[in-house]
Amino acid sequence: MIDKLFYKTLLKTTFSDPVQITFWDGETVQYGNEEPRFKLKFHDVPSKSLLIQDPSMAFGEAYMDGVIEVEGNLKEIVTSIYRSSEGFLGQGQLAVQLMKKLTNSTKRSKENISFHYDIGNDFYKLWLDETMTYSCAYFKTPDDSLKTAQQNKVAHILKKLNLKEGQKLLDIGCGWGELIITAAKRYGARATGITLSDEQFARVQERIKEEQLSHLVDVQLIDYRELKKQKFDRIVSVGMLEHVGKEHLPEYFKAVNGLLEEGGLSVLHSITSPREGATNSWIEKYIFPGGYIPSVSELVSQIAENQFYLIDYESLRRHYAKTLDNWAANFEAALDQVRKSKDERFIRMWRLYLNACSASFQTGNIDLSQFIFTKGINDSIPWTREYMY
Repeated sequence: MIDKLFYKTLLKTTFSDPVQITFWDGETVQYGNEEPRFKLKFHDVPSKSLLIQDPSMAFGEAYMDGVIEVEGNLKEIVTSIYRSSEGFLGQGQLAVQLMKKLTNSTKRSKENISFHYDIGNDFYKLWLDETMTYSCAYFKTPDDSLKTAQQNKVAHILKKLNLKEGQKLLDIGCGWGELIITAAKRYGARATGITLSDEQFARVQERIKEEQLSHLVDVQLIDYRELKKQKFDRIVSVGMLEHVGKEHLPEYFKAVNGLLEEGGLSVLHSITSPREGATNSWIEKYIFPGGYIPSVSELVSQIAENQFYLIDYESLRRHYAKTLDNWAANFEAALDQVRKSKDERFIRMWRLYLNACSASFQTGNIDLSQFIFTKGINDSIPWTREYMY
């Protein structure tokens, strides 16, 4: 016999807003005194043991499999869950810590990156902007288009790097190449990008030829730990550190130290956790295997332990929420094309991923941090932060 009282008790405090729940037997219950902001319908009984053991996985898989149907804005539903102080999924518990040991060897890292980024360039083209930039954008005004905001982001990072013509720049995890292409065109930098994605590598090679920049830009299909006997004036990493794993954070900073010239400067752009570092079981299984969101304190400690000088920190949390809202809208607008190659379970998975991540940034469960640090003293940086803006 199904213990429906268990689910009723659980759901009563799951949301911070009024909600209407229809159970698998047709019974409808409303929680909250006002008009429900959204409605949930259970087509089947979710796994009780999984809900107790791993609520993140239980919720994610139930939505993917169509056990849970939602009526209303999915991001607002997840946001309501996060903002519930009493609920079993509240206070960011969809981003619970998994303190398992992550062993992201070079081989495993390649497999993990391929899992996410080699879905196909054609798929990402459907909902990214024209620059194919898959990281937090930078909105100077609320009316900026996604493309403009992504170009703003690249320009903002390049300003922070304080690039000079002819300087050697390394982009660790270069994506589809927008930053290194722009660095070469705008600053005359000699830019090298590295990636573990075959799809990204192929497209960056094409872009270099199209832009006729082979004399300034190079891309390599290589792990950052495999770069040897090279030195760079500037090192940047945008949205890559989340794939390193907790156990390999010291290895990343040690590698940057070895690759950076004395007096060189690095910009690190990464999703961060405000408190203890975390990952998410559902995200880890279905979206980013091997992923880990480091805490700000972990990264500052690593910067200090490697005797870098931390000279700037900036949070772009709200910018990432808005970026994800744009991606989610683009994804929904492209569903007819997506369905030509992906099934409904994949679509529901991706929809939940984009909306849940936006809700996480919106509620402050996670943040987007930009750090600037130097190897040794660098007095060539302008006296004030005005140059960044």
